[in-house]
Parts: sequence; structure tokens; C-alpha cells
Amino acid sequence: MFTNLDVFQTSYQMARHAGARQAVTAANMANADTPDYRARTLGSFADSFNGSAETAMKSTRDGHLGTGGATTAARVQQSDAEPSPNGNSVSLEQEMVNSIEIQREHSRALAIYKHSLDLLRMSIGRG
Repeated sequence: MFTNLDVFQTSYQMARHAGARQAVTAANMANADTPDYRARTLGSFADSFNGSAETAMKSTRDGHLGTGGATTAARVQQSDAEPSPNGNSVSLEQEMVNSIEIQREHSRALAIYKHSLDLLRMSIGRG
């Protein structure tokens, strides 16, 4: 009955994707003064989950990928921001906005997980 609960896998992948996006944002902020550094971005979770052409997952054997949307296929891409005179394209203001958006995505993933767990507990009579 409860052998395949995709909502838990999906919320886990959402949290992992938010963590990966935060790592890219942190790297951008750390390199804000590095000459010729190009800001990088990570595609949205929806693109990764839907398996768009750029982020389509490739399996090496049957059952390799399992179920749920894995975000390991999401590619880090260079931002389209215009570079400054030293060639750096990092905008600290944009990275701060991205950081807040990422925090909201992570909180959303945790809320989905918590509410799904509460629903599961209520369904077995322990809520």
C-alpha cells in the first residue's frame, strides 16, 4: 500500500536542488571580485523534473534512475549578465535575490515533506 510514495522523493529532490542552487550562488558571490569570472546559474527544479532536452537524464541500466525527479541532470550555465570592465559578470544584488528565492524553495520542499509525513501519520491513526 505504501511502497511507492513519490511525494517524499520529490520533496527530497526539491531540497537537493535548492542546495545545489545555493552552492552555485555562493560560488558566484565568492568570485565577485575575480577578473573574467562569469556568473553561473542552475536551471529551475521544474525543468529538471520534467526532463527537458538540456537536462534529460541518461540511465546506464534498467532501474538505475529509480523514480522521482532527480536534479543531478541540471546543468550549471553561465549567466547572460553583462560583464563589468574587468570581465566579471557577478551582480551581488542579483545573487542576494537568488539566495532569498532559494531559501523559499528549500522551505517549500521541507513543508511538503512535513505535511506529507503528517498526512501519512494521520492515515495510519497516529496523528
